[in-house]
Amino acid sequence: MSDMNIKEYIASGILELYVAGTLTPEQNKEVYTAMKAHPEILTEVLQIEAAIMKLSGEVSPLSSNIDFQSIRNELRNPEDLDGAYKSTTNWIKYSGWAAAIIMAGGLMWTVSQMNELNEELKTVEITKDILEQQIENANTDLVEANKLISVLRDRNIISVPLTGQTVYPSAFATVYWDQNNESIYLDAQGLPEPPEGMVYQVWSLKLNPLSPTSLGVIDDFTEDENKIFSIANANASEAFGITLEPEGGSESPTLEQLYTLGVVETAP
Repeated sequence: MSDMNIKEYIASGILELYVAGTLTPEQNKEVYTAMKAHPEILTEVLQIEAAIMKLSGEVSPLSSNIDFQSIRNELRNPEDLDGAYKSTTNWIKYSGWAAAIIMAGGLMWTVSQMNELNEELKTVEITKDILEQQIENANTDLVEANKLISVLRDRNIISVPLTGQTVYPSAFATVYWDQNNESIYLDAQGLPEPPEGMVYQVWSLKLNPLSPTSLGVIDDFTEDENKIFSIANANASEAFGITLEPEGGSESPTLEQLYTLGVVETAP
């Protein structure tokens, strides 16, 4: 075989197929004979084997039962080529190992894709949960908004404006009193944010003599965006006031911290 023919033979790809163990017995014999006759061909086979062994170090084979050292020794010792050719078992084993490497690479890619898919699914689930919560909140807000509109349009509702007092003259609020349902809606948009550790407390007042009754504290004032609060009131109120009190509220109003006050107008 001339030098040109040897180069063409090497470039044909038959040596790679030989290493992979996919040739017919006749083709294996042809390559084996060429390796014995031409050191260049043997060298090329060993280089192909070395490249595959390097690949096996980067992608772990699926089977740990393959004797890689014996395969390496068989390929690196020309004297053993006769024995290697006579027994096709080693080539079948080598072929399975090469296929395992390819399969391992494919499995690693598949696992990577599955991990990415799982992350995308988690993101979709989180987004779904957030949307469901937003829809639920919107439905709740809509119910409350419709209820408030019906209250404001009810001619039997008493509107009581509360004006700012000495401690904060620019403060204001409005009480919408539904006597039939013994409740009020307090629009507290005109009150400033309470300092840390303090809360607003709402009072129902009798004026003569002055007798305050607590309607409770507004614990969620800062969190509530609309600043409209529904409060029970079964009292025969003559006025309403709002004071700033320590967390938990007070038994009686702190008049020095009276922010707003409004008197219920009586019918003429």
